[in-house]
Amino acid sequence: MSLTPSLLAFLLDLKSNNSREWFGVNKGIYTDLKIKFEEFVAQLIIEFGEFENLDGVLVKNCTYRINRDVRFTKNKDPYKTWFSVSFSEGGRKSGFMDYYLHIEPNGKSFLGGGMYNPSPDQIAKYRQEIDYNAEGLRKIIDYPLFKETYGPAQGESLKNTPKGFDALHPDADLLKVKTMFFWCHFTDDEVTSDQFVDLVIKKAKVLKPYLDFLNATFFDKEPFLKV
Repeated sequence: MSLTPSLLAFLLDLKSNNSREWFGVNKGIYTDLKIKFEEFVAQLIIEFGEFENLDGVLVKNCTYRINRDVRFTKNKDPYKTWFSVSFSEGGRKSGFMDYYLHIEPNGKSFLGGGMYNPSPDQIAKYRQEIDYNAEGLRKIIDYPLFKETYGPAQGESLKNTPKGFDALHPDADLLKVKTMFFWCHFTDDEVTSDQFVDLVIKKAKVLKPYLDFLNATFFDKEPFLKV
């Protein structure tokens, strides 16, 4: 199962014609592409299910609407100019850390995941875990294959060590973290190749230890092991 260049072409056209009128005229094209994208997602659910508990998770539990919520933004474009999907136990609304796949033309497609906009309770648990066992996280994000695949973390950090921790703490750099998200990009040729599902899964397996770390820290959730 692969994605077609026509999907990327449609998204490019949508970016140049982001209006309800244009979308209405091209609704049939969108519907056909959406069906094919959902078939692609269904295949990925099967593949992710080999190393994550996706029992009962359906395509509709993973995909996002193309319509934008424009109530609280100056940008009133009615539609997203990408397709996106996320995979986790219980689906994208479960709250668990997930694998987020973003499909957008011109090399903007990516697979990513991590600590993005954590709640106060989550950031407190994260800092407690770092204070107790920072080495566990460092082994994951400093692993050569992880660094080669995802590079440095994306996100914001505090200027100073958070209150309650020694300013000279040996892991002050990790304690200062507010968000820690990793992603790897795909070219348009990779997205439309017959090997794209395999490529996504290959990259996802590298990301898995980090998501397992976060899910264990935030939710006391054990890593999934298929029997």
